[in-house]
Amino acid sequence: MTSPLSPITALSPLDGRYAAKLSTLRPLMSEHGYMRRRVQVEVTWFIALSDAGFAEFKPLTPGARAYLQGLVKHFSEADSQAIKDIEKTTNHDVKAVEYWIKSKFEARPELEAAAEFVHFACTSEDINNTSHALQLRDGRDQVLLPALDAIVDKLRAMAHQFAAVPMLSRTHGQTASPTTVGKELANVVARLQGARSSIAAVKLLAKMNGAVGNYNAHLSAWPAFDWEAFSRRVVESPEPEGLGLTFQPYSIQIEPHDYMAELFDAVARTNTILIDLSRDIWGYVSLGYFKQKLKEGEIGSSTMPHKVNPIDFENAEGNLGLANALLRHLSEKLPISRWQRDLTDSTVLRNIGVALGYAVLAYGSLMTGLNKLELNEAQLAADLDDSWEVLAEPIQTVMRRHGVAGAYEKLKEVTRGQRVTQEALHALILSLDIPQEDRQRLLALTPGSYTGKAEELARRV
Repeated sequence: MTSPLSPITALSPLDGRYAAKLSTLRPLMSEHGYMRRRVQVEVTWFIALSDAGFAEFKPLTPGARAYLQGLVKHFSEADSQAIKDIEKTTNHDVKAVEYWIKSKFEARPELEAAAEFVHFACTSEDINNTSHALQLRDGRDQVLLPALDAIVDKLRAMAHQFAAVPMLSRTHGQTASPTTVGKELANVVARLQGARSSIAAVKLLAKMNGAVGNYNAHLSAWPAFDWEAFSRRVVESPEPEGLGLTFQPYSIQIEPHDYMAELFDAVARTNTILIDLSRDIWGYVSLGYFKQKLKEGEIGSSTMPHKVNPIDFENAEGNLGLANALLRHLSEKLPISRWQRDLTDSTVLRNIGVALGYAVLAYGSLMTGLNKLELNEAQLAADLDDSWEVLAEPIQTVMRRHGVAGAYEKLKEVTRGQRVTQEALHALILSLDIPQEDRQRLLALTPGSYTGKAEELARRV
């Protein structure tokens, strides 16, 4: 006997363990959300046809229009289930939507008389591609971008807060020229701002041009009517008169999905930046630069009571990887279709919500982790004070300015692969044939003060 679906019987952790964390995305990207958008597209096309000037389909009355819009506005999970029940007979999901809408015309003579104009001249993909575009618009604008904006705002605040806190850099895992904590976070803010703009800039395309993109059926009914202009109005007019999308003039039976690939690639690139951030923060926690706020009752290890693990950053990294695996498959597969149509895109498209779900889940984990961080300035200062070798760079640069021969080589001999002390560097500086002003400036330098424009750059984002 099959167990009823529950958080512990769900096959996907998105609908099981993590279900509560995706409550904002689920109504938009689930099959229920897809059903609602299909009803919206059918209703919008139907009402627009009534306004097209055809003698056979007079403009609908205000009451009929309000009723039809109400089907969309008040569309419920019970309505989705009713469509699924019809599909058991039709074995065709879009036809089930059409029949459900027609069933709502009963006892409404005005609508019953025009029932054959539901889904008029449309192929299923005219409904599906527009519905997917509407889902993606809402998922992007209502969930994905706000979650990213929250991360950017948090990182910006941290960049400003820690703009002047010096930190030892590490290149190739070795000590390098100091920076500030704020500057390193500002780097991520700048990257995310560009990535976020790329996501938001993608135009969501839709086509409503029939079985192979040529308006064949449309023109068979009304040959003199400008169906392309009509279709563009339906696609691009603001809701509720239209769909508020961008018109795709050229297609086969399916919209080519190139815009989807562009969108998913943009999200994946953003996720890659966040993987980079998650790993870096994980490393800084390991170095002791950040401590994590304790949560009452939380256990870090089943055997080691002292542990406070950076689990939120690990969770984010793992789920960002899952999201990107799916997003990249979507972007590589969806623009490919055999001749005018095959069904390989159909089953793949049903996983858009899964791909975005893993991304949104990761964004939430990352925010949780960022909110737990506390800066450990004592550890940062100790690391800097133990790394005087990083001042070899400014010393040899000043030496070069004044033409001291073999500047780089002299510093390399003194510093490379050995512990360098403040006293040894000061002895070297005092022996140099350079102007007194520059000598005093070098003597005044410490690893913690050698941060260049880091503070200024941190405050600029």
